[in-house]
Amino acid sequence: MGASTTIEVHEAGDAALRVVATTGDREHDWKTVHALAGWLDSSGMDGIHGAVPTYDSLLVEFDSHLTSARQVRAIVLLAMRQIDFVGATSRTPRQFEVPVVYGGQFGPDLARVADHEGLGVEEIIRLHTAKSYVIRCLGAPAGSPMMDGPDFPLPVPRLKDPRISVPAGAVSVAGRQAVIAPASAPGGWCVIGQTPLTLLDASREPLVPYLPGDVLRFHRISPEDFARYDGQPLEALP
Repeated sequence: MGASTTIEVHEAGDAALRVVATTGDREHDWKTVHALAGWLDSSGMDGIHGAVPTYDSLLVEFDSHLTSARQVRAIVLLAMRQIDFVGATSRTPRQFEVPVVYGGQFGPDLARVADHEGLGVEEIIRLHTAKSYVIRCLGAPAGSPMMDGPDFPLPVPRLKDPRISVPAGAVSVAGRQAVIAPASAPGGWCVIGQTPLTLLDASREPLVPYLPGDVLRFHRISPEDFARYDGQPLEALP
């Protein structure tokens, strides 16, 4: 299967293209758009100043004074042919451990999620801590690690009335996805817990310590242990 049959390229305004991987294999499509983003970021092509991958698509931003949608489309297809031919450059994923206090003031929607799933809160916590999570992409706000969700029986509905503010460190679920909030922001996902670790550091580059492809795992701590971790930075395991 060649590059032209595995992606679609659409114009997105005057200065961007949206590239969509179309094999239907979620894992393959995710790897494709992230490999393409990595190739474009490292290419140093004049006029291309951003490549933002998600689950199965990629936004390629360019300066329309320096290049054109037609030229960028040709570069994207060239990149795909090269990736098909030599394979994508890969790096070893880093591992992160995330302590979480579940329920109560730290996870006000834990009981709601348990009721929706027809499970007890302890089973929800067990399922949430039972697996490792690959960071699929970085989302809002502030580089939130977007992940496939825990193995709950049912998708989790969003709140009918989103909160005006969700605290930094909030551990949330919605649909079949999971996330941690690096910064305080409005939110409509169900908050089931909170980590005391700091994800976002405005004085650091990059602002968050993880990248798509890295792996997170949650573990439960008691409310009394929250202060012991509070403010410590999230760091990759050695």
